[in-house]
Parts: sequence; C-alpha cells; structure tokens
Amino acid sequence: MTAEGTALLEASGLTVCRAEDGSVLLDGVDLRVGPGEVLAITGASGAGKSTLLHALLDTLPAGLRRSAGTVRRRGGVVQPGADGRRWRRARCGYVGQDPAVALHPRWRVERIVGEELTGPRAERAQRVRQALELLGLDEEFARRRARELSGGQAQRVVLARALAAGPDILLLDEPTSAMDRDTARRVIEAVRARRGVPELCTVLVTHDPTLVRELADQVLRLSSPATPPLPPRALGPRVGERRSGALGAVLATRGLRVVRPDGAVLLEGADLDLVPGELTTVLGPSGSGKTSLLHALAGRRPATGGQVRLRGRALAPQAHHRRRDELRAVQLVGQHPAGELNPAHRIGRAVARPLRVLHGLDARGSAVAAAELLAAVGLTADLAGHRPHRLSGGQRQRVALARALAARPDVLLLDEPTSALDAASARVVLDLLDRLRAEGMAVLAVTHDPAVARRADQVLHLRGGWLVPHGPVDPLPTVTGRTS
Repeated sequence: MTAEGTALLEASGLTVCRAEDGSVLLDGVDLRVGPGEVLAITGASGAGKSTLLHALLDTLPAGLRRSAGTVRRRGGVVQPGADGRRWRRARCGYVGQDPAVALHPRWRVERIVGEELTGPRAERAQRVRQALELLGLDEEFARRRARELSGGQAQRVVLARALAAGPDILLLDEPTSAMDRDTARRVIEAVRARRGVPELCTVLVTHDPTLVRELADQVLRLSSPATPPLPPRALGPRVGERRSGALGAVLATRGLRVVRPDGAVLLEGADLDLVPGELTTVLGPSGSGKTSLLHALAGRRPATGGQVRLRGRALAPQAHHRRRDELRAVQLVGQHPAGELNPAHRIGRAVARPLRVLHGLDARGSAVAAAELLAAVGLTADLAGHRPHRLSGGQRQRVALARALAARPDVLLLDEPTSALDAASARVVLDLLDRLRAEGMAVLAVTHDPAVARRADQVLHLRGGWLVPHGPVDPLPTVTGRTS
C-alpha cells in the first residue's frame, strides 16, 4: 500500500448520484495512488468504473453529480470547476472507452497527437514521432486522417496524444479492448515504462486479467450491480426462429474487394460463406480491415469489387439501396455503440423500435419484447428508462446487441462483441449467441477475444488483404515482466 502522505492522487468518500432521483452510483469510494504506481480498477460492466474516472477528473456527464468526497493531488485538494479544469489540462492525460468518437474525422494523426503540445515546432514534431513510434505507428500512419483508422488504431492515437503531453497522472479506460495481442503488448510496455517513475502514476480501468497481472501495484474492485437471471427462453419464439429449408450459405461473398478512403487495399478478392447455425470469427492485427469487412457486408462501406449475396440474391453495395427485408436480414453491432445509439432515445424505445417498424408490433407488445431482449443480454429492466449516456460502455454494447436482435436477423455481424464486457457478462452474451445459432442464425464476429474464437465453427485470419483459415485458438500468453 502507499505510505501515508505520499499519494500523487487520492480520493476519499467519493460519491456520485443521479441528479434526477438521487440514486447512488458510487458510494464512498477511497483510493490512493503513490509515486510510480499503477492502480487497476476492475468490476462488472455497469459497476461504475468509468464513472469513477470522470468523478476524479470532474468531468461527469449531464445528469450525474459528485455529491460527496474529496480529490487530492500531492495532498492538495482539487476543487471542482475552474480549479479542476486547470489541473486536468496541466497534469492529466485521459484515454476514454470510445476514443474514435472523440476524434475529428478530417484531422491527420500528427495533428491529433500534437494538439495539446507547446514549444518550438521542431520539438513538438519530435515528441509526436516518439509517442507514435512507442506504440508501433510509423510516419506514413501519421499522415492518415482519423476517419481512416480502425478501432485499435484510434485507441493508440488517443493514447499517443496523452503520452506526448507527458502527464503526471494518466487515466486509461479499457485501453486495449480493440487490439490484437501484439498491439496490446505495446500498450503494456508503454504503461510499464511509467511504472516506478516517482513523478508519475497511472489509473487503469480494465476487464483484462493480463493487464492487471502485469501492471497493477494495487487493485480496486468495484462491487457488481445486480444482474437479472437469464430466462430459459428469454427471447421467446419470435426471435431467432429456425429457418426452414435453409441449405448452404445464407450470406456469401465472391471476390469481395474493400479499400480504405485513401485507396489502400484492405481486402482483395475475398470469398466467404456464412452458414445458418454457425459462428465464423475473423482474427487479424489492428488495422487489417476486419471492421471494413463487416461494413461492406452491411452496406455501410461499399465494396469496390465482387458481390455480396443473401440467399443467392445479389445485395446492393450501399445499405440505402437495399430493400427493407434485406436490411432486416443482415444486422451489424458496431465496435462503438456510443456513436450508434441515438442519445435522445431511451433504451427501451431504441430496442422496441425495430419490433414496431419491421414486425408491426403494437406499443405494448414491442415494450414486452424489448424487456425480454434486455434481460437476454443480462440487463436489468430499469435500464429501459435510461438514455445511453447514463450507461457504461459494456451496457451500451449489450443494448446495441439487443436492438439488432429485435430485427430478428438471419445474419448477425458483430464487431468485438465482448471488448467492453467483464468475463461474466461476456459469458451471458456468448451463451445467448450459442442459443440463437442453435435456432438457425448465422453469426460473423470480428474479435481479438480467444473466448469468442474458441466457440467458432470456422476461424479465419485477415492479413495482407486475404482471408485464410486459422489454426486452433490458444489462450492469450502471459506477458513476462514485473508482477505485484
């Protein structure tokens, strides 16, 4: 434990409530992070981990307030308001859970990373290069625009921006959730380089036991929220109905070609067959084009060559040219649900809308079915009345899945479906997918999670523009290094 009086960052009695009803989200949290230390914050999805980071920084979203508690830096109280803002700018670096949402899509990477730097131009440019190189990003990458980045690349860019500024206190929220194991190792080494440096400390929110094991000097586990039991058939017979007479691929590609906005080829001549009742997973390094593949199948990013066929019928490259039944049949749950859920709509309405629009259910019927879907993904009924900003990243991820299932799709496309989930919540989602597949749904999941890949009927690897069969999936190796 940190010796008394030496903490770089500490909080005592930190309490966060909802402004509208006074319900408590964080109750009297205490923490101390000493010089050179890494504090890991763990707990189930929805336990308040991200809320705690925002409470420390005095950046709580609208509707939440810090009702009690004190934050101190080197023993001095950090007052909310202007004092807190000056402290954040001068001393703190923060990487949020949905970094891609916060990036200006037209800015180049080098501008993003150097945004907060001061001093001579040559010195700033050198600091940008060093931060990018530390995370495995070269000079060619520095000239890309934010809209050309994968989820894992966006995470590294935001981390590079934080590291380039040399913050005393670095706060990271699930910093490796969208990364393959080799890329994640670079992040581990970047955080490890701060460990033991007297002027620096790091606070890390994560579900990844490898990060905790390899980096943490202390672990703060937040208590789990209540999770509803999963009903034997929470979805009922309306969702995931067995597709009679479905033989062969329900969704197939032939010669699919996908390029980045700058013209670089991500996928070259891909052939893919998604069979009813099967889970296909696609692995590959960050930036290899996995998300672009899903977007091409869903019509969000038109392919530049080849065809996508639904039960033998060619689909239009762009979603707005597809028929309603085709849109219903192929549903995508993206990597950043915070940017996909309408912030003005309550969760219950978001999930119920496809049931009304696509299947003609009335208000009562759609509300009941929406509640079943939320329960099926492990969310409590009271969340139906909340808006997305009041949910954790893992909760938003599961809401997006429930909304996709409300369309009753034939094909479900998932982009890192367990990236923001603790192990127990991930098992709920994966068990649900197993049931849906048993009832005839085809699932394609892009993932870095071995737990997902180990359940797959077919595992493919995307590298250098080609989809190739992948061998057996082993557990993530332990990264050697100092442990506590």
